[in-house]
Amino acid sequence: MNEKRPKHLALRHIKFPLPAIVSGLHRVSGLLLFLSLPLLLWLLQHSLRSIETFTELGGILQHPVSKLFLTGVLWAFMHHFCAGIRFLAIDLDYGVKLAQARASSKWVMVVSLMLTVLMGVRLW
Repeated sequence: MNEKRPKHLALRHIKFPLPAIVSGLHRVSGLLLFLSLPLLLWLLQHSLRSIETFTELGGILQHPVSKLFLTGVLWAFMHHFCAGIRFLAIDLDYGVKLAQARASSKWVMVVSLMLTVLMGVRLW
């Protein structure tokens, strides 16, 4: 055995392939969606309570920080949705070869970002 083996793994020095990045972002986007769900449900409840709370919430959501948060949640949803479709296809043995996996990863990144931009323009 090599005596000079590292004692820990330096993850910041490892170059991850695009499918690994998409997989990691799928987990991050799922976590972001899970953590934002209580706030989003509270916003829905608050908007349905009365017309006064609805207009008050509309004013709060016009703030740039609120829009930035909603854009982040929108990206998380779009990426999680697109990557989930990719993983379902892989589970069905479509796109399991290396070239196909790389191509589908690129498509997930492009489509999720394009959908986020298209819907985010409407939000802003």
